[in-house]
Amino acid sequence: MGTPISKITIKGFKSIRSLERFQLESLNILIGANGAGKSNFVDFFRLLREMVDQRLQITIAKKGGADAHLYLGPKMTEQIIGHIYFARNGYEFGLEPTVNNRFVFNYERMYFNGYYGVSRYPLGSGHDESKLKETFLEERSGSVSHYVYPAVAGWVVYHFHDTSETAAMRREWTVRDNERLRSDAANLASFLWRLKQDEEARYELIRDTIRLVAPFFHDFRLHPRASNGDEMLQLEWLQKDSDYPFHASQLSDGTLRFIALAAALLQPNPPATILLDEPELGLHPYALEVLAGMIEQASANTQLIISTQSAMFLNAFSPEDIIVVDREEGESRFRRLTEQELSVWLDEEYTLGELWQKNVYGGGPVYE
Repeated sequence: MGTPISKITIKGFKSIRSLERFQLESLNILIGANGAGKSNFVDFFRLLREMVDQRLQITIAKKGGADAHLYLGPKMTEQIIGHIYFARNGYEFGLEPTVNNRFVFNYERMYFNGYYGVSRYPLGSGHDESKLKETFLEERSGSVSHYVYPAVAGWVVYHFHDTSETAAMRREWTVRDNERLRSDAANLASFLWRLKQDEEARYELIRDTIRLVAPFFHDFRLHPRASNGDEMLQLEWLQKDSDYPFHASQLSDGTLRFIALAAALLQPNPPATILLDEPELGLHPYALEVLAGMIEQASANTQLIISTQSAMFLNAFSPEDIIVVDREEGESRFRRLTEQELSVWLDEEYTLGELWQKNVYGGGPVYE
């Protein structure tokens, strides 16, 4: 396991006015009504990942500009603040909006909590793209940047919602891109091909897990072919008792999404932190049970942050795994459940999903 996040501070980002030094565990299930702010929490990590890879300005431009990312706009919020702590290190930044609807860094710095106290290493101010990556490339091994950048760059938001006919995971992809599963599973076939070559036991675990929810499925057919000087691969699969190869277009949206989820959660060397936004979409109730089992198994090796609106999905977890997100007075507020506060209800054999639907602990689908 890499370096999971221990605490996080987010201020001024979309509906999150102020979330200070919130503790994250190995398993974090966010539950709340539509618009409560679950997806905004996940979006913060999407922005963070683009930012440290020096794609802040193009990402902000594509998503409505800086003003659209500020809590209640620039008149209410002067800057977005993000402080993320992991092990003895951290990454801290402030983003200020400009008159042309972009962001510049008010500050950017690395953090180290050593034997002699906390040290902060400034990366400057006034720049419009993060300097974390270039600092990592310039500094020698063993410096603070060699702990901070790989950790932050290693957190992955997987988003498998696009399973349309033109989705990348249904199309050809270069076989050379096989080391890490991409955030949209565009290289799903190439990633599975590499696992079959180098990690056969893990490949078989993924294949056998898919069989649990798709009894018709037998195996993948992964045969690279030459095309314009490159080897290309398309996801094909075999049905039980047949050697006829089916195309990825002949998989349902739910089955294809489950295949991508299985590859992400059962991969042999997972990212330190994985984020999933509503992974239950389009899945059969039994597939949800299998998904919950994969999540429990994966949380032993990687940190998971998952937003959901499925009561059935909640039933597989413990109260301490659940973070309730409520929208109060226009802002998102977060709190972790405890078994003690729900003990009377749980003793009566109510499930977590039933209690959420009754709005017993907040985050309910209906606000009063």
